[in-house]
Amino acid sequence: MNFIHAMTRRTLQLTGLAAILCAAVPAVQAQDKPSLKILVGFAPGGSADVLARLIAEAIRDDFSTIIVDNKPGAGGRIALNAVKAAKPDGQTVIVLPSGPMVLFPHVYKKLDYDAVKDFTPVSQIARFQFGVVSGPSTNVKSVADMLAKAKTDPSSASYGTPGAGTLPHFMGVLMEQSTGVSLNHVPFQGGAPANNALLGGHIGYKFDVVSETAELHHNKKVRIIAVTGPQRDPQVPEVPTLKESGVNMEATAWFAMYGPAGLKGEQLSRLEKAMMKAVRDPALRDKLIKLGYEPIGSNSADLATAQKTDLARWEKPIKATGVQLD
Repeated sequence: MNFIHAMTRRTLQLTGLAAILCAAVPAVQAQDKPSLKILVGFAPGGSADVLARLIAEAIRDDFSTIIVDNKPGAGGRIALNAVKAAKPDGQTVIVLPSGPMVLFPHVYKKLDYDAVKDFTPVSQIARFQFGVVSGPSTNVKSVADMLAKAKTDPSSASYGTPGAGTLPHFMGVLMEQSTGVSLNHVPFQGGAPANNALLGGHIGYKFDVVSETAELHHNKKVRIIAVTGPQRDPQVPEVPTLKESGVNMEATAWFAMYGPAGLKGEQLSRLEKAMMKAVRDPALRDKLIKLGYEPIGSNSADLATAQKTDLARWEKPIKATGVQLD
């Protein structure tokens, strides 16, 4: 569950939407169209589940029936292995966050799948970024202030995360490597305890998904001092990127669709075209943006490139932590 704490804490705010979408997408009366099963490696109501159901609704005219099948457990690995074992006939896919495909290969000592060889990229659905969040105890208003304070008072540079091995943990490590300034990682048992510690003044900072912290930022309970993506986030347009703040660092996470290895030809093309068309539709784009995502809707080749890039990007910071999970 470690990576997922950083990715799916919107469960409560998304539950209403999930309830609306939780039924299987109705059948389309078209005998020449294949059926489709979309696996989700997490429980109903979380970010991956809601996103999968939005996608299912958006592409239903391209398939005879679509079923969203939740197989939670092991950080998404149970569902991934089900897709790995499926026939490459274009009728079984998975929608998942990037962690299992770009972090887990470096984090787990023994991973029961190969993130590249065992799957076929279909489409990168949406991207999202993280914020560097300053708590009320710091009075820090910029990354420059944060780093200057950390140099003179290392005890002030504690940042909380949902746990060791999570993406926010590695965001902090990557920032250390990018700046040469030491930060003190404080792992918690989930995102909520880390947030409470920040608000209570027990830690100075936190790396968090922007949509998780935007409301607290606007209410002036915390301050997002930078975002980690290539451009400013529309949820907090006044907040600069890390690069604008003088830190040569850029990192995002994403959701994508994959099929089993060997998926190709007409079967892959049908999925790829359906996804690209759906994510570029204004109705779905608007829903994704409201959930805090940047819609992408890439083709298969572009997703493969994004995965390769992020696999390489996270190898060094993950190895630097020495974190290895069984």
